[in-house]
Amino acid sequence: MKVVVGLGNPGHTYHGTRHNVGFAVIQRLAERHQVEIRQATLSPVDRRPASVCGDYRDGDEAVRLLMPLTMMNASGEALRTVEGPLADRLVVCDDVNLPLGTIRLRPQGSSGGHHGLESCLAVLGTDQFPRLRIGVGTDPLPRELEQFVLSPFRSDERPIAETAIEQAADACELWVREGMDAAMNRYNTRVQNVE
Repeated sequence: MKVVVGLGNPGHTYHGTRHNVGFAVIQRLAERHQVEIRQATLSPVDRRPASVCGDYRDGDEAVRLLMPLTMMNASGEALRTVEGPLADRLVVCDDVNLPLGTIRLRPQGSSGGHHGLESCLAVLGTDQFPRLRIGVGTDPLPRELEQFVLSPFRSDERPIAETAIEQAADACELWVREGMDAAMNRYNTRVQNVE
């Protein structure tokens, strides 16, 4: 089974914020594949709900869409509920260090200062898992990064963000079907031609 994990903060307060583009990608995939993200997974540590998920099939491949129920900084807890090889888990998150509209896939790597990825690395005990980062940054970056990532996109940024979310969902589907190299070759680029 391939698992796509979108990072974000649960709750309506955070809907549409920069930090929640990972959730937005999961929701886009759920819409495309008519999946309800409702099935709760329990933490093996304390048996509390750690995430919600929904499954679909892409040809012969089973795919799980998963959204943590913790706040961003504890996102890794949701990964305790996922079994199988690390290479079969794609973590999708925002990145303030990438310009708005940029998509970057990598088979492994550091957290880059992203607290959600830091939590994932801590829980998994390794950086050897795929990730898809979606640029939400501006130039220059504001000093108050926490406030910035918890803020919604400006009206002039929304078309670029929406296109990036759409292309990130496309990249997740290609990762499922053809693997990381194919997804990196096609989608590691800046979103272009937004009208």
